[in-house]
Amino acid sequence: MAEPFPFIELRGSVSERGLAYGRQAAGRIHKGAQFYREQLARDGLDAAGIEALVEQLVPGMAAFDASYVEEMRCIAKGADVPFSTIALINARTEVLKLAKRVSLGEASLPVDPDPDGCTSVVLLPEATANDRLIHAQNWDWKVECAETSVVLSIQSEGKPDILTFTEAGGLARSGLNSAGLAITANYLESDRDYTQVGVPLALIRRKALECSHLAHAIHAVYVTPKSASNNVVLSHADGMAFNFECAPDESFLVHPVNGLLVHANHWISPIALGKLKDTGIATVPDSVYRDLRVRSLLAPKLGQATIRDMQEALFDDFQTPWSVCRPPRLSLNDNLSATVAMIVMEPGDGIMQVAPLPALNRTFTIYRLTKPYSKLTSLSTRRKTA
Repeated sequence: MAEPFPFIELRGSVSERGLAYGRQAAGRIHKGAQFYREQLARDGLDAAGIEALVEQLVPGMAAFDASYVEEMRCIAKGADVPFSTIALINARTEVLKLAKRVSLGEASLPVDPDPDGCTSVVLLPEATANDRLIHAQNWDWKVECAETSVVLSIQSEGKPDILTFTEAGGLARSGLNSAGLAITANYLESDRDYTQVGVPLALIRRKALECSHLAHAIHAVYVTPKSASNNVVLSHADGMAFNFECAPDESFLVHPVNGLLVHANHWISPIALGKLKDTGIATVPDSVYRDLRVRSLLAPKLGQATIRDMQEALFDDFQTPWSVCRPPRLSLNDNLSATVAMIVMEPGDGIMQVAPLPALNRTFTIYRLTKPYSKLTSLSTRRKTA
């Protein structure tokens, strides 16, 4: 049986949280960093080369939020690793792809043979049996990350409490906050990728989770310039969900249908498809039916859907190992890939359930916010600050 992901509680100032995070997650940070360094070495990139690529991204990180750079430096200090290691973990999508381009000496990017997959799903309150929003995801990536990921509880002055699943050393990935917001993100690729240097995706997700208002989280996702395409799903416990298909320089909105929102790893916005080329579907052809499988499994349940229904849809093994729930299998470049984690969130109750390697293990660990979202408290706070 796969081990539950460690739970790390972080409180205090930026430096206090960073140092505590680095110390408590040191083993997993070292393991994850070594894994990515070995992958980059296969592309001919040594430590100096990695640092040079990372340094290209740091000014954009600092301009977006200087406290994130300070926090990463403190995480590095706590874990006894160079700052570039933590920056790499938070910008690994960008660095891995840029490294591939450097190694091939190409002006354009090669097809990614080992993409970061994922299937995200939201059931709005009108679709569920208990009138509570459910937001979930299967995170498909390298199987080794089952041993290098953690769940963080983050409490900081003046911001909502956060519960997030992420790679150790990362600022955020999938998560929810005490303001009722939840977020997941999926791999997308287009012909606009890496035509500019933008803000790493992990920082944008963290920014959204620090927002007290849905409008501010939407702004962070929608307008922040990115280096690569990405799909982001935002929801709010009071019954709202939005899907943003993000190119580096433009975002496209996809709405739920009949209280259900599903997105895998291909572009579906007609407006987006009329303006750019989907260059990722060649390496994630299963995306087109993963999307359909989850929709078809949940559609008959709409109005009475439960957490269990959501989990069963994400456990779907149609066409395994190229399935919604992916067991460990070789990718096109002989790396082991899998659904590393199934994350199921109830933002209205501040609950996150996570199952590591769910194709092999159906055991969930429940993580909770200390102070979950309360609509009455939220309304009271808004009145006082109005």
